[in-house]
Amino acid sequence: MSHQGPPLETLTRRLAECPAAFLAEGAHVEAVVFDLALDLGGEMTRVAPFPAEARGLVLVAAWLLHDPWFRAARRFAAPALAWLQRGLDALARLVPADQFVHDPDRREELARACLAALGLRPHGETEAQAADRLKTLDTVARDRVVQEMRTREQRARELREAMRRKAAEEAAARWSPE
Repeated sequence: MSHQGPPLETLTRRLAECPAAFLAEGAHVEAVVFDLALDLGGEMTRVAPFPAEARGLVLVAAWLLHDPWFRAARRFAAPALAWLQRGLDALARLVPADQFVHDPDRREELARACLAALGLRPHGETEAQAADRLKTLDTVARDRVVQEMRTREQRARELREAMRRKAAEEAAARWSPE
């Protein structure tokens, strides 16, 4: 995030204006990404298929990356393609694609994640500010913490149950006839 990118407001507004066709079933995701890569300055011959659960989010992210700021730079094809192919799977499993169009926090999260994947930060923000705000919005990191807490709570329940059983066994041994 060492380079300054476009204003965050421009990107979140673009996401809010994402056409319904990008959220519709049956869109040709690979064709959209192929065209995007060319518009971003890449030279592509083939785009690998995207996982079914990520296809909707990839389309929304492709719409975001087709912003004039990215197209004018003509240098983001490789990192954009890498992000679309490998950076959205976990997020797509947690949040439906339409939420990145309709929910302001999810729009901001996707815009910030996009900028970070391209080595950019929002216009007017320091690296620390950009990183902190992305960390605050990060759905995948939040889910990871929740899963860790659930695992710890389960382990604590198991330990409490084991201690209760052991105490009951010890009490029974003290009172059993010999």
